[in-house]
Amino acid sequence: MSSDVLSIIQPDDWHLHFRDGNALATTVPHTAKAFARAIVMPNLKPPVTTVAEAIAYRNRILAAVPSGNNFQPLMTLYFTDQLTTAEIELASNNDFVQAVKYYPAGATTNSENGVTDIETTYPVIERMEELGLPLLIHGESTDSKVDIFDREKVFIDSTLAPLLARFPTLRVVLEHITTSNAVQFVEQQAANVAATITPHHLMYNRNDLLVGGVRPHFYCLPILKRNTHQHALLEAATGGNPKFFLGTDSAPHGKADKENSCGCAGIYSAPGALEMYTEIFDECGALDKLEGFASFFGADFYQLPRNQSRISLTRRKWEMAESFELNKDVVVPMRAKETINWHIVDATDEK
Repeated sequence: MSSDVLSIIQPDDWHLHFRDGNALATTVPHTAKAFARAIVMPNLKPPVTTVAEAIAYRNRILAAVPSGNNFQPLMTLYFTDQLTTAEIELASNNDFVQAVKYYPAGATTNSENGVTDIETTYPVIERMEELGLPLLIHGESTDSKVDIFDREKVFIDSTLAPLLARFPTLRVVLEHITTSNAVQFVEQQAANVAATITPHHLMYNRNDLLVGGVRPHFYCLPILKRNTHQHALLEAATGGNPKFFLGTDSAPHGKADKENSCGCAGIYSAPGALEMYTEIFDECGALDKLEGFASFFGADFYQLPRNQSRISLTRRKWEMAESFELNKDVVVPMRAKETINWHIVDATDEK
């Protein structure tokens, strides 16, 4: 195989925001171009809190999948203070619902309905542990006294470590990790604890957000950290450890919502996510590790079959679009108007 062509089992995105309504016409095709499956976040307005709502949302997503594409959305429930063990049992018995998403109330976009006190939800978490239903965690403290750059570490120490001590076999994914502290914590846990890593936390650090002016399209939560944490994430992603796998956290917001006095948190990476991961692994001299990170480790953790189809990428430069339509606005993608060095092979490339 030429070093300029890479063929891997088709990957999955294990953390993704599609939004809803007209936005699906843009967001779903962008993900379906590269990924066979995706874990879809439930933080809509109103949130997806029941199996019935998750199935209805899944049907809306499927209606936006391009003809001839076999993309499959994997659904999640939003963990609120009102979530019941009965709903957990329904989710566990449903083929389309794969996990429950935990947001500390107020931690990020559309998280106002999140859990206010995790200890009050222990009966629900205990049932999840018994049934083997994964808990996907946005790991940030919402204590106003905690510095924004320390929120992940404080959450791990104050909430996640005690949670796993109480429920040692609970299947947990610490989402979009951003620090060396998170890397070390996940490495030290048993096989039931894993983590996703985004392309933007691998590619950028807080200098990209703040030096020379505030760049709203680099603003995300958890926020970009210092470069030493970025290097720890790169080592974790490219090191071949099955505890770490691909999750873009691609999160579209309209340009007007990003470029204002109080911009929304979220980076839209879906239009070039796989190509950007490939570029990152290539720059680290770890292209041989990409397939595990992108295609194998997440499926194995979720106890789902690995995909059988393959996808190929070629070392060919292309320019990311400046923007895409999103409802009545546009969304500015990650790497807008920049050159990306890898390209998914399509019919044009094969002629």
